[in-house]
Amino acid sequence: MPTLSPVAVTATTEIIRDALRVRVNAAYVIAIRGAGLLPLALPVLDPADAEAALDGVAGLVLTGGEDVNPERYGSAPHPELGDTNDGRDAFEIALVEAARARALPTLAICRGIQILNVALGGTLVQDIPSEWNEPIVHDGEWARTARVHEVQVTPGSRLARALGTECPVVNSMHHQAIRAVAPSLATVARAPDGIVEGVEWPSDEWWMVGVQWHPEELTTSPEPWDRALLSTFADVVSRSRIS
Repeated sequence: MPTLSPVAVTATTEIIRDALRVRVNAAYVIAIRGAGLLPLALPVLDPADAEAALDGVAGLVLTGGEDVNPERYGSAPHPELGDTNDGRDAFEIALVEAARARALPTLAICRGIQILNVALGGTLVQDIPSEWNEPIVHDGEWARTARVHEVQVTPGSRLARALGTECPVVNSMHHQAIRAVAPSLATVARAPDGIVEGVEWPSDEWWMVGVQWHPEELTTSPEPWDRALLSTFADVVSRSRIS
C-alpha cells in the first residue's frame, strides 16, 4: 500500500459538554483523506511551536471557524463582530509565516484565507452586510453543500487550473472577507459583488491557494471543481519534500 503524505489541518478549541476540546469539522478530514492524503489535526499551540508543528508534514490546510480579531490588522471591533479566538489567530499567523519560509504547499479555506491575508499584511471586511456596497448574500439559511453563487476566476491562474473552470458556482458561509489584499498576494477570484473569493502566491516558488468558500463540503457533488482542487493540492503535496 502506498505511503500517504501527511498534511497538518488546523483546528480550534471549543467548550463541548463542559470541557474545553480541540475540534475540527469532519468534512475536512474526509475530503483530504479522499484526495489521497493523511490529515493530521493540529491543535492551537503557542506561536513558538509553529515551526516544530510543521516538521514532518508535506502540506498545510488552514480551516474555517471564528472571526479574526480586528486588532490583528489595526481596526476597532465592529458591532457585528462574531466570536474570536486570539490564541488561534496568533498560532495560525505563525504557521503561515513558517509555511511561507519553507515553501510548504498550503490550502487556505474560508477563515483560512482571511487569517492568511492578515498574516501577510492585509485587512478584512468585518461584516459584509453592513460594510460592503450592495452585497449579495454570503451567509444564508441554506445547506452547507448548496452552491449559491458564481465566482469569476482569473484565466490561467493556479486556482483556475486546479478547478478546471473559470466560473464555478460555490457554497458560501461567511460574513467576513478580505478587504485590502496583502501586497504579496494575487487576487484570482471574485464574487458577483466584488468580494474576494480567491487568492494565491503569484510565483511558482510557493504553491499556495486560498478560497473563501468550503470545497471540503462539495467533493461528493456532481460538479468536479472542488474534487479537482483538492486533487491538485494532493498532487503538489505528494511531490513535495517533507521538511
